[in-house]
Amino acid sequence: MENFKLAEHFISINGEGRSAGELALFLRFAGCNLRCDWCDTAWACGKDAPHEVVSMSRLMQIAEEAAAQGVRDVTLTGGEPLLQPDIGEVIDRLGRKLGLRVEIETNGAVPLKDFQQCGGVFTMDYKLPSSKMERFMCTENFALLQEWDCVKFVCGSRADVFRAKEIAEEYRPQCPLYLSPVFGRIDPAEIVDIMKEEQMGGFRLQLQLHKFIWDPMARGV
Repeated sequence: MENFKLAEHFISINGEGRSAGELALFLRFAGCNLRCDWCDTAWACGKDAPHEVVSMSRLMQIAEEAAAQGVRDVTLTGGEPLLQPDIGEVIDRLGRKLGLRVEIETNGAVPLKDFQQCGGVFTMDYKLPSSKMERFMCTENFALLQEWDCVKFVCGSRADVFRAKEIAEEYRPQCPLYLSPVFGRIDPAEIVDIMKEEQMGGFRLQLQLHKFIWDPMARGV
């Protein structure tokens, strides 16, 4: 029987990505293969991250209860959700069996080729220099992204914004591109200034809504 390390689950609005502002069920899984310098969910990333081991049937029950409350989206996040064994089947069942839109927030360091047939929508990070994790990026993922997916460049410095432009020009992903400032590290207005100066019309600035609505350190929101 499949077992999954579930760090928390809750209903809130999507704070970022293509469905920002929409209600979603969040399934946060424990464990990550990266250690980003500015990670805002570091508590869920380590081997000793708090979690409960749940079955596939329990995950489906949680999703069914959310759907009964009018929720139509489910966001798989972490940590890194794609590290969970059998997560492809979770994506498939949530989408095809329950009819939910499944968004997978992935860190860009896991190959996506094995998950393309599962029916989910990917919000893929590209880790920029300030994360100190850029060397782990699977750049072959860019060729696999579809128009309904998106790439999120989390920017903690001016250099990050310029690097995001370089990456976009090199790989030309065929999906929306977001610039997301690290909360408290860079002024969003500074990113806008660079977007204008560098003619970055193909990008969208996106703030993390949940950090403006609730305490930036709050969990379960």
